[in-house]
Amino acid sequence: MKLHLRLFPKNRDKPKKIMSPLTKIKSALISVYYKDNLEPIVRKLHECGVKLISTGGTYDFISSLNIPCIKVESITGFPAILGGRVKTLDPHIFGGILARRNNEVDWVELAQHQIETIDLVIVDLYPFEETVAKSEDEEEIIEKIDIGGISLIRAAAKNFNDVLICASRNDYPSLLETLNRNNCATEISERQHFASKAFAVTSNYDAAIFNYFNKTACLPVFKKSIHSSRTLRYGENPHQHGVFYGELNELLEQLHGKELSYNNLVDVDAAMELIREFDEPTFAVIKHTNACGVASDNDLKEAWKKALAGDPVSAFGGVIITNRKIDAATAALVNELFLEILIAPGYDSDALEILKSKKNRMILIQKKNLAEGKNFKSLLNGVIEQDQDAVTDKAENFKTVTKKSPEKNQLSDLEFASKVCKNLKSNTIVLARNKQLLGMGCGQTSRVDALRQAIAKAKNFGFDLQNAVMASDAFFPFPDCVQIANEAGITAVIQPGGSVKDKDSIDYCDLHNMSMVFTGTRHFKH
Repeated sequence: MKLHLRLFPKNRDKPKKIMSPLTKIKSALISVYYKDNLEPIVRKLHECGVKLISTGGTYDFISSLNIPCIKVESITGFPAILGGRVKTLDPHIFGGILARRNNEVDWVELAQHQIETIDLVIVDLYPFEETVAKSEDEEEIIEKIDIGGISLIRAAAKNFNDVLICASRNDYPSLLETLNRNNCATEISERQHFASKAFAVTSNYDAAIFNYFNKTACLPVFKKSIHSSRTLRYGENPHQHGVFYGELNELLEQLHGKELSYNNLVDVDAAMELIREFDEPTFAVIKHTNACGVASDNDLKEAWKKALAGDPVSAFGGVIITNRKIDAATAALVNELFLEILIAPGYDSDALEILKSKKNRMILIQKKNLAEGKNFKSLLNGVIEQDQDAVTDKAENFKTVTKKSPEKNQLSDLEFASKVCKNLKSNTIVLARNKQLLGMGCGQTSRVDALRQAIAKAKNFGFDLQNAVMASDAFFPFPDCVQIANEAGITAVIQPGGSVKDKDSIDYCDLHNMSMVFTGTRHFKH
């Protein structure tokens, strides 16, 4: 059955461009995967007398509301085929969407082919990304690549001069607001705004599909698309604009305090990168992305005390993170320090009350660890990308290169020191004992300077370095560092190895009864 609409206004021989700023919606095509929150929109359109056209499950949903709806098949004269792969790909649909209302030739062709105009398109695409996240079944994933829906979105968005497009269920609230504002009539600015959002949806969808296929194809193409964002108070400095792109709520839940800033997010990322290295109860204090205090202890309160002791001056106003639920006793100790952010996997209710005593303190729950994958950043006139440094140095993989082997307790300290060292800016040196950071030097142009800085910090906060261990993020090209370490009382060293002059450092250690292990893995961080 063909439906016929009057294509030309009454008493007009040929179409003229409508000068009114509002365009009334007379017909709408709705084809969505998720029907959540769709009902108020359908009811509003029906209230405005809008003719509704739909497909499959969406048609059934609208009909269940006792609202008249026309099946797409009755317009195209062709049933859905190939298991629903082809439903809307037809000139009677796309012609109605793409027709330019101010173009006389388009109107003539519409009349010639008995095509009706469509003023609103509502689409919610097959959940491709969700399917990839939860399934490894390739057939299921491929079937969630939307063809008709993506084409409808592009067509309607292209013709925003005449057609309103809503391309995501996330935009249902703003669509309903738009429909209510002028009783199902829209302004060009509104249609253009929705078109921009629609192309964001399609580009994000296509990027996700490409990245899925490119896992095996490995084409040298960089495509990242993040569909959600939040505007920050400012960037790194107040005169810089800042935006975070991503689903932060998937990782963190904020329980208290002011909104996270750009610098806060950078520090939180550094804190979460570090804490995932540790299995036993651990506290870390982060300042400007570097750890100034870290300690592990079976007693969480002791872990906090030892972490704070590492540098109580730098800890002021810092970011604190732990990998254990915080109890009231630990919270009381932490609360003595002025800190900006506290991150933990959970808090006892009485602990939370203590910590909330500071109005602006940001209290976060870490829901899960950061995912391993790729790191990238803008640079020069492009982007660089690399695999994440997912290697954690383990004692079972250490290679002892000196005559003396580390003691059992030294092995655990060397492992601890290496984990901390990996997460500091290069060049870096870490000094530790009893799974406590005693001193660190980072971001130095010379490894010797980094070591001298670490020794100075340790002594400044009253630490005796006798029988402490030293970790380096890269090899020693000369024996000067092991010599300085020995003179400070350090007895065991961990480093990647790989210098053509490794033997010089090994010989010095042998001569002075020091132990040294190689990891074979460098951990530069810039």
